[in-house]
Amino acid sequence: MDYYKYLRSIVIKSIEDLVASKILRPGLDLGAINVEPPRDPTHGDVATNAALVLAKSAGMKPRDIAEPLAESLRGSPQLVDVEVAGPGFINIRLSLDFVHDRLRDVLEAGTSFGDSALGAGNSVNVEYVSANPTGPLHVGHARGAVYGDALANLLDKAGYAVTREYYINDAGAQVDQLARSAYLRYQQALGQEIGDIPEGLYPGDYLIPVGESMASSQGENWLEQTEEVWLPHCREFATDAMMESIRNDLAALGVRIAKFTSERDLAEKGRVEDALEFLDDKKLIYEGVLEAPKGKQPDDWEPRPQTLFRATEFGDDVDRPLRKSDGSWTYFATDVAYHRDKIDRGFNSMINVWGADHGGYVKRMKAAVAALSEATAELDIKLCQLVKLTRDGEPVRMSKRAGSFVTLREVVDEVGKDVVRFIMLTRRNDAPLDFDFAAVTEQSRENPVFYVQYAHARACSVLRNVAEVQGSALDTETLKRAKLARLTHAEELALIKLLGGWPRLVETAAEAHEPHRVAFYIHDVASAFHQFWNQGKEDPDLRFIVDEDAELTLARAALVKGVALVIASGLEVMGVQPVEEMR
Repeated sequence: MDYYKYLRSIVIKSIEDLVASKILRPGLDLGAINVEPPRDPTHGDVATNAALVLAKSAGMKPRDIAEPLAESLRGSPQLVDVEVAGPGFINIRLSLDFVHDRLRDVLEAGTSFGDSALGAGNSVNVEYVSANPTGPLHVGHARGAVYGDALANLLDKAGYAVTREYYINDAGAQVDQLARSAYLRYQQALGQEIGDIPEGLYPGDYLIPVGESMASSQGENWLEQTEEVWLPHCREFATDAMMESIRNDLAALGVRIAKFTSERDLAEKGRVEDALEFLDDKKLIYEGVLEAPKGKQPDDWEPRPQTLFRATEFGDDVDRPLRKSDGSWTYFATDVAYHRDKIDRGFNSMINVWGADHGGYVKRMKAAVAALSEATAELDIKLCQLVKLTRDGEPVRMSKRAGSFVTLREVVDEVGKDVVRFIMLTRRNDAPLDFDFAAVTEQSRENPVFYVQYAHARACSVLRNVAEVQGSALDTETLKRAKLARLTHAEELALIKLLGGWPRLVETAAEAHEPHRVAFYIHDVASAFHQFWNQGKEDPDLRFIVDEDAELTLARAALVKGVALVIASGLEVMGVQPVEEMR
């Protein structure tokens, strides 16, 4: 149960009672009323802004609303203290029974605690990574992959029907260059001298095994053929090989994408023409010449008549070209077709995760979706900032495999997927991220990965010790029967309230598309648990195992189990495996 929502319902019921008593006028907008933790925890367990947000529409002073509302709330058995503060805030303290029941909620639900019906099964398409299949994924792709995957997990937990998608950019000049690069490695595998890789082609060693595989399957069949003959075969072969490599790299990071959509396939099926015909029917395409842009000239600007999309009608700065000078489609045109395909598949809610270098394309893509869906679909584009790799403070820039950047797989192989995923979620997606190989693996409280994992492992250790002392296994049913009324210390109650806030955190993070909030929250839980454990070393009354008091020991074991379950639930959203023992 989201106890904040439950308490809000009590506040709403009290307001309705005041309306019925004619203390408040009817027809008030109650939508902005919140029940949330107070800024200062000494003021109470929760606070409501009801009187403040109703004052204007009610034609009353906030305190004149707050006083009768507080009096009404005092009749609720879940509340033991209700006080009006400041201009009209209402601070509330909860009954012990109500707090203890929140721990029972956790024990009852297990790691499913926090599951929400917020999304009501509505479909959401989350597209992430979508790197060109011309080389291995790099550490920047890792951030987008982790963010997109964690966001998809979060939306799943919040009750949405999520489709995880990857758009394969397997058409255009870059794929032809990949084919030519792979053909050189094919020649090399057959013993021919290829010299230096020409400028404009891909020089990385990652194409050596692709060339060897081509040589193994084709022998010398393509050696004497013209480029016109071998290019399409090499393009398909190399693209398939690179996508297999990308899938393997993503799997190593714990990312498994359900749907891969091919740009080439969309083009071959005439989907680009279909999408543009739709826009043309809506009078949203025309032939014209764009004014020369100020500042740096973009790649798609040309001083000639072009086929243009009326992007400015949907909030963009300029209209956007759909054809290149050679008659081929622009990248934007194929992106238009791709998003039309998503809309045709029934997605009215779409989230695209892009690198920060694509920021200039946000407005045009939002404009296209608005036009294609006739304003019925929503596109949210999340930009992931750069990752700065260091080792003991010194920059790390080169890869043995890729030659010019550090690959995703190299980072995962060195520190493990769980470390990569956790660290990538310790910052907002739109904030730069520092990733130091030494810092992320050190065993200290400054390392959030270690700190949270240690909390889960410590909780598991406590539970094993309690089971040993009591001489029986601590199954869930046993813990649910614990006398939680014995948990009365301020530290115990604060920890239960924090655990009980997990459902609210899931919903607010899902609505904001901010999975990093999960990392912050479980770090707070870990911190509160470690603090409680440390206090127990100084104060025997706060130890988890209390000699001669099996009842209190079992109650505290239930609290420790609750900590372990909520941390595990949060880590599940992050795609991180909780550990039961630290090595």
